[in-house]
Amino acid sequence: MGYPGSVMKRRTQRVVVIGEVLFDAFPDGDRLGGAPFNVAWHLHGLGLAPQFVSSVGDDPCGERIRTAMADHGMALDGLQHDPTHPTGRVRVTLDGRGGHQFDILPDQAYDHLDARAVATVTGAAPIDLLYFGTLATRSPASGTAILAAATAAPAIRFLDVNLRPACWSEATLTACLAAATVVKLNDDELEVLRGLYALPADEAQAERALRERFGLDALLLTRGARGAAWVNGTGRVETPAPEVAVVDTVGAGDGFAAVAAIGLLSGWSPATTLERATAFAARICAQRGACPDDTGIYSTFLDEWESEDSP
Repeated sequence: MGYPGSVMKRRTQRVVVIGEVLFDAFPDGDRLGGAPFNVAWHLHGLGLAPQFVSSVGDDPCGERIRTAMADHGMALDGLQHDPTHPTGRVRVTLDGRGGHQFDILPDQAYDHLDARAVATVTGAAPIDLLYFGTLATRSPASGTAILAAATAAPAIRFLDVNLRPACWSEATLTACLAAATVVKLNDDELEVLRGLYALPADEAQAERALRERFGLDALLLTRGARGAAWVNGTGRVETPAPEVAVVDTVGAGDGFAAVAAIGLLSGWSPATTLERATAFAARICAQRGACPDDTGIYSTFLDEWESEDSP
């Protein structure tokens, strides 16, 4: 792939993505997944060189992940090998209307990150953006490693809130929010946080109160068919959701997060970032699974952005 000049500049920025990698088991077959993995996959497809930090088991699924990453051109030096725990797996149930439910299996390889190895990778050079999520902090080992990396990173610390049943605690969630400078969450998750932190009933006021409570530079809210919002110290920006024929919504938020991260690194305006992130998320909704088989979609979006950014 030949990258536009603006993308080549972004490739010099150091991006670290840390968290789970797994297989989403759909009724019609397995698809690569895990929010951090999806974000790293998209960032690479969109011209960056993210370093993905996770762990896989000594099993065929782990080898499939290594092969897929290598074929996609992603670096493998942050991928740990766990001889005693299986590669992550999630059972996905579809509701026939584009929605889904997850059964996230416990005690997977990504739950047992080696903190020293994580520190070695993340501390190798200054980081411009570190992405992490709440799901992989569900276990003491990985939670300690991830929060240590996030707290130490003098960078944009992008937290993706992912509140799956039995996969989070209030204490760990609060620690993640305190470590972040930018937070992305959806409207259902905002409802949960409203109860935890006594946020106002009004959506915009709740966003502002959450941002102020944790001293965030920005709060990004995805709202499904209602689009998305960006809240920072100067105000609130909204964008509508593009119309799309939904196949499933698995990974749509991860696509949004990847483009939002690019917007933060590139200095795009909140309005531009939201518009591009929701358009990319809509494209992910039009396919099965989170990572596209046709990597040509990345070139399509890059060409469009380059054209819009050209004077």
